Amino acid sequence: MIVVTCTNGIVGIKESMRLLKAGGSAVDAVEAGIRLVEENPEDHSVGYSGYPNLLGQVELDASIMDGRDLSAGAVGAMGGYVHAISVARKVMEKLPHVFLVGGGAERFAAEMGFERRDLLTEEARSVWEERLRADMPAEVFSHLAEQPDLHKWLDIATDPERTKGTVNFLAQDAEGNLCAGASTSGWAWKYPGRLGDSPVIGAGIYADSRYGAVACTGMGEMAIRAGTARSLVLYLKMGLELAEAGQRAMEDLNDLGGRYLSRMNFIALDRDGRHAGFSNAEGRTYVYLTEGMAEPEEVTRTHVRTEERWKR
Repeated sequence: MIVVTCTNGIVGIKESMRLLKAGGSAVDAVEAGIRLVEENPEDHSVGYSGYPNLLGQVELDASIMDGRDLSAGAVGAMGGYVHAISVARKVMEKLPHVFLVGGGAERFAAEMGFERRDLLTEEARSVWEERLRADMPAEVFSHLAEQPDLHKWLDIATDPERTKGTVNFLAQDAEGNLCAGASTSGWAWKYPGRLGDSPVIGAGIYADSRYGAVACTGMGEMAIRAGTARSLVLYLKMGLELAEAGQRAMEDLNDLGGRYLSRMNFIALDRDGRHAGFSNAEGRTYVYLTEGMAEPEEVTRTHVRTEERWKR
């Protein structure tokens, strides 16, 4: 049994393993680990206290995929419910659909009995206001929602290094089943309604217990365009070893054109429980915990250089 997560997932990794040792499924472990990150007010990239969009609204995205039968559930641009990963699991278990967004996701969360909460903390609101006021005239900031050209203010509020974040978990249970999950408040100061890769099956996450599981963080638009998570699993299906599959999936990003290319990271597990992490930035790490370990270990991701440019 093993759990793998990005570094901010360390607050939930022991609970994930505890559930696995108690006989829980990989799906149980992934959900439980992510829930603790969603509750963490010190993490401004996920759940409660996540940074808001350009209008000051916190919108959450999440997805979960069960590698036993390729079932999946996802929510996007959902406000008012902190445990987006649990709502995504209910979508997977209760509906014939895979993906709910916006008001529909919120209605479904209420029907499933989830408690509605204000996700915007005073700290996150203050950072949002300070960031926007630094570049916006006071009269624009005070009437943001009425601006007919809101999109023009997106560039001054975005920074490809500072405004992105996600938590993702991978788990393999005692029966060898795999699960992948992700949850995020998305790109800070994003245009309202923006979805990254985290809720998109095949882009941000993918799990197939016959081959492997993957989850991504970084500039989600890149993973969507390249189908990154699914690609890595397909490379495993083709017979490549995990190290080469991850290298290939990262190198695929070099086929992307356009003006916006930034950071990409992913973690992966193969069907034998071997783990790996990959990043196009040097020095990035991830965390893993096996059933025989008392404490999680942080290890460096494999660096794979890719093209990067921003508005050029």
